[in-house]
Amino acid sequence: MRFLLKLLCAPVIMILAVFTWICAAVLYCSSHLLGLVSTILGMFGVAALILSSVKYGIILLVLAFLVGPMGLPMAAAWLLGKVQEFRYIVQDKVYG
Repeated sequence: MRFLLKLLCAPVIMILAVFTWICAAVLYCSSHLLGLVSTILGMFGVAALILSSVKYGIILLVLAFLVGPMGLPMAAAWLLGKVQEFRYIVQDKVYG
């Protein structure tokens, strides 16, 4: 019975491993791109605060924070960590 459980869970663990590797690569690339976008939005936000509307500048600075390293990439990294944690829990329970 234990062998059957190991046989059934092996593809699930493999799929979760490949999924986390792919997502980690995408997260690495997108975090660099979003860092550049965040820098540009931050500069435009500061310029908008100084030169034009305060409301527009604050909106741009909030958007710069959301796409910056502490915004969406951090949330994606947290979620990826939870998926990887689930994989390790299943792997430990089945393979002991």
